[in-house]
Amino acid sequence: MEIGSQGAMDVLDPASDTVIASVPMCGASEALSALNSAFEFQPQWEATPPAQRADVLRATAAMVVARKDSLARIITQECGKPLAEAAGEVQYSADYFSSAANEIHALNDTHLDLQRPGVRGVVRHRAVGVCAAITPWNFPLAMLARKVAPALAAGCAQLAKPAEETPLSAFALAEILLECGLPPRCLHVLSGDAKAIATTWLMDGRVRKLSFTGSTDTGRLLLRQCAQEIVRCSMELGGHAAFIILADADIDLAVKGALQAKFRNAGQTCICPNRFLVHESIASEFTARVAVAAAQLKIAPGMEAGSQIGPLIHDAAVEKVRSHVADALARGGKLICGGQTKQLPDLPDRFFEPTVIANCDPSMLCFTQETFGPVIPIMSVTSQKEAIDVANSSPFGLAGYVFGGSDSSTRSVAQQLQCGVVGVNEAAPSNARAPFGGVKYSGYGREGGAWGLMEYVTTQYLALRSLDK
Repeated sequence: MEIGSQGAMDVLDPASDTVIASVPMCGASEALSALNSAFEFQPQWEATPPAQRADVLRATAAMVVARKDSLARIITQECGKPLAEAAGEVQYSADYFSSAANEIHALNDTHLDLQRPGVRGVVRHRAVGVCAAITPWNFPLAMLARKVAPALAAGCAQLAKPAEETPLSAFALAEILLECGLPPRCLHVLSGDAKAIATTWLMDGRVRKLSFTGSTDTGRLLLRQCAQEIVRCSMELGGHAAFIILADADIDLAVKGALQAKFRNAGQTCICPNRFLVHESIASEFTARVAVAAAQLKIAPGMEAGSQIGPLIHDAAVEKVRSHVADALARGGKLICGGQTKQLPDLPDRFFEPTVIANCDPSMLCFTQETFGPVIPIMSVTSQKEAIDVANSSPFGLAGYVFGGSDSSTRSVAQQLQCGVVGVNEAAPSNARAPFGGVKYSGYGREGGAWGLMEYVTTQYLALRSLDK
């Protein structure tokens, strides 16, 4: 067992409460040591030719794919999601390294015509400096890859703090990076006391960039700390996505999209839809059909063959889902299917049934808070305008979905949604090559593609007057 300055902590399988590993419980002393090492190495990594940095990233992408099976098992064991979903997360993680390697050309100098005799302009990009990443448990490999890949591509040394529940994926990724040629002092992954580690890094002054994925409340606390040293931030915070189904939607496609978007990781994703706004002309049919499909999903531990709904991450998550369901029913909601946990023999009571509730309205907790569980709350709407107004009434704006039969109308509705990512007749909008991030209480900054890379550089403009004769 590895020991940190605060001892060790167990990593549990949420499906069984089995201890699958023990990891160091690090604190301020380890955080400071890691920062010292990264800060000293930063100039060397920044001076490494971009092509060489890209080679490390491409090799990492290839090795992540080659180890898909073992990495997927780690993900499933520590966060509970079905093994097939975990394998998809592994591929998604590898894509971030490939994308970052391919986007390094965005760091090339740009030459400007200043229209001034003898003076030319050059815009160049420099690594922002040592970066810190704090990642969540629901996508333990992908969220770290999304942050580490562009940071390393830009020439930044990286500090990383994975969630207490899921540190094993982070350690596995760090090992792969080292095997692929990343210098050891360029990446430091610490498990342990989140508050002590984050405070040490953010209040030091040598960390110049924080990328955080997590709750809005935690994001506010971190932003206050970052303000002290004017630390640059990217914040992917809470989500509360609306799933709009227009009157002319293909109901088969909408049902399929709803299942895919809502029940991924048992509803524990930042972009899973939390409010279903369905045109009144098709609301009854959609509700009946999505309930039949949801009730057929297999509830089982993620490692079991065919599992589609794994456990919620811990007991507090179960209680939150229960409270949202109870509140909706108390306020007039109609339970169509699910609504409770399914007790599996000899396993913790964390497997919540896929749940569909009709007759929902904006007064309910499930319409004002992020449920983070397998619940589809459906509200019937009379028009596109009503759907847009309800969708935009939330202070959150990470993702949204629009399903309809006309490209022009669906795109028009999508463009009116106040969120950073919209799936238009598409339930899986995230892509490593595209910008990802939110607005309003869902944060700011973008991850993915060239947009994500530019979050890790500072821009310098040179006005150069030539003295050559």
